[in-house]
Amino acid sequence: MYELPTNFTYGVIEQHGGEKSDDVTGLKYPGHQHMHEWYLYSDLTRPEVKRVGSPIVRVFDPAEADLFYVSAFSSLSLIVDSGRPGFGYSDEEMQESLVSWLESQEWWRRNNGRDHVIVAGDPNALKRVMDRVKNAVLLVTDFDRLRADQGSLVKDVIIPYSHRIDAYEGELGVKQRTNLLFFMGNRYRKDGGKVRDLLFKLLEKEEDVVIKRGTQSRENMRAVKQGMHTSKFCLHLAGDTSSACRLFDAIASLCVPVIVSDGIELPFEDVIDYRKFSIFLRRDAALKPGFVVKKLRKVKPGKILKYQKVMKEVRRYFDYTHLNGSVNEIWRQVTKKIPLIKLMINREKRMIKRDGSDPQSHAKQQNVIIINDESKTGKEQQEKPHHSLIPGQGFDQECAFPGGF
Repeated sequence: MYELPTNFTYGVIEQHGGEKSDDVTGLKYPGHQHMHEWYLYSDLTRPEVKRVGSPIVRVFDPAEADLFYVSAFSSLSLIVDSGRPGFGYSDEEMQESLVSWLESQEWWRRNNGRDHVIVAGDPNALKRVMDRVKNAVLLVTDFDRLRADQGSLVKDVIIPYSHRIDAYEGELGVKQRTNLLFFMGNRYRKDGGKVRDLLFKLLEKEEDVVIKRGTQSRENMRAVKQGMHTSKFCLHLAGDTSSACRLFDAIASLCVPVIVSDGIELPFEDVIDYRKFSIFLRRDAALKPGFVVKKLRKVKPGKILKYQKVMKEVRRYFDYTHLNGSVNEIWRQVTKKIPLIKLMINREKRMIKRDGSDPQSHAKQQNVIIINDESKTGKEQQEKPHHSLIPGQGFDQECAFPGGF
């Protein structure tokens, strides 16, 4: 892990508080739904004896490192920028400064950042400089605001939001859950969130359905906790992006998620089968009058109990404070990228320059892999088509690994 200048870490916390501190390392990171950047940083700053069971080991000699973690608090920086206008703090300036610092580092330049790991949990985090860091492994909550050449499941890791609701520790089953369905949040959202207004109209008058507006506040957080802990099902609707914190709040509350968010990406799907504790509804089906409540009323108490048992087993994966929870699973997912990282680094290094141009950029422009045949002249060098290694929806058919990986 880089020892970043403090203005990218604790300095952001100081800016959030608005008061100067003689020792910024003593400042407390403020709570919000993108606290993953804090938990990951805290984990790597702990002594190794307290990190028993972690999939990774921090080394202090860069030459020994397989990966380089960039611990900038990019999500908190956005909060500071939007929450304290006129105070002279600029998130965009922070982004530019961070990337300029990285690009001056020998270890970044060595492999064009491919062996670096950068957390950008908020959908708008590092947006201004994303094209300059897209080679890195990005830790993101979804790909909604990333282009196909910036982010993909091949090179990046989907991580969970940090849930804000206390875990439900009561009795399993439906006895204490008097509401059929619960949702609380903004009614009007842009883009894919337009479905919210339509579903509000369909559901707000249904018996034993609690669906109401609400913004983030302590009072509303208590209302959400009460609602989720006393409901059989919790509705997850697409908002400005397809993912949201409420999905992980629902899992912590053992409230069966009802996901109406076409194309949503979910964390850790190699070890978690969300179908075992969630109900997925297509948007067009959910918007049919009576469809949602009719489907949910058909789910028997025994099935709900089964869902709850599975949620109780897997919810550690979404708990950043659990000793074997989100942090360890994120590191495990990151380590799985190492073979691909090494493949692409080695591949890039052996690409033969032609006419003094950069091999990677030339291959992208010409869409070919150059093969050097020493028995022929330069004009007679063979060119081989650059075929897709991973065809499929969302991937560039002419690129082996999307996102520049």
